[in-house]
Amino acid sequence: MTTIETTAIPVELPEAFDPRWSRLPGIQVDGRRIMIDPAEYFFRFESNTWLVADWELVKAQLLDVDETTESAVEQLALGFIKHHGESTSDAARVLATAYEVYAYLFRDEHLASLGLPQITATHLRMLREAATLMALNKVELDGHISNVGPCWFFPAATSVVFDLDDETGGMLDEVYHGGWFNEHRRIESIKAHAALGGRLVHGCQSVPDQSGGVVAPYGASMANFRDDLAAFKAGWIEQVYAHRVNPAA
Repeated sequence: MTTIETTAIPVELPEAFDPRWSRLPGIQVDGRRIMIDPAEYFFRFESNTWLVADWELVKAQLLDVDETTESAVEQLALGFIKHHGESTSDAARVLATAYEVYAYLFRDEHLASLGLPQITATHLRMLREAATLMALNKVELDGHISNVGPCWFFPAATSVVFDLDDETGGMLDEVYHGGWFNEHRRIESIKAHAALGGRLVHGCQSVPDQSGGVVAPYGASMANFRDDLAAFKAGWIEQVYAHRVNPAA
C-alpha cells in the first residue's frame, strides 16, 4: 500500500450510516458521524486534494439546463467545472458534497419508474452510503489511480457491510454504474457529478468483472486507467472479501 501522511478524516452527514461500515479497516461509524483513518482505510492514498463544486450552485445553475444541438450535456458539465470547480484538501467537504450528489441521484421517487421491483428504498440507502464513500477515490489526468479504498470494489464492500449475497450485490452494482439503465438517468448523473469535479467512469463492462468506478476528471486517460486498475484489483478485492462476517454470504 502507498499512502501519504495525513490526519484522520471526520465528517458528520445528514443521514446516519449503517454501523456495519465499521467492519472495514480504518472506518468508524457513529450515527451521522464517520471517522476515516486513511492509513488503514485506503489500499492506495497518494493524493489529498480533490476537485469539487458547490452543490447548491449545481442545483441552481446546471441541473435544469438542457443540452442543445450545439452544446451537449457533457460540454455543459465541463464548462461548469471550469468556471466553478475548486481544489480542496478538505476530505470532509468532498464526502458532504458526495452525500448531496447521491441523495439526489438515488432518491426514492425513482423507484416507481426503475423497472426493477426487487430494488427497494433500503437498497437505495445502501447505494447512497457506498457511493458517498467512493468519492474519496481519485484518478489523475494521466490516468494513474491515486486513491483506492475498499468501496472501489462495490459488490465486495457491500457484501461485507450489508451481508448481501453475490447476486444482490451485483444487482446493486449494475444500478450504480448503469445510470438506472436509461438516458434520462445518465444525463442526471453527468450534471450531478459536476459537483465532484468530473464524470463517473467504470473499469468494468458488467458485474462479474468487478472493476469499480470513480469520478474522474474530464480528459483523464482511460487507457492508462484501465491498465493501472488491471494491475492491482484482484489482490485488493480478495482483501475486502476477507472481512465478511459470514463468508458464505
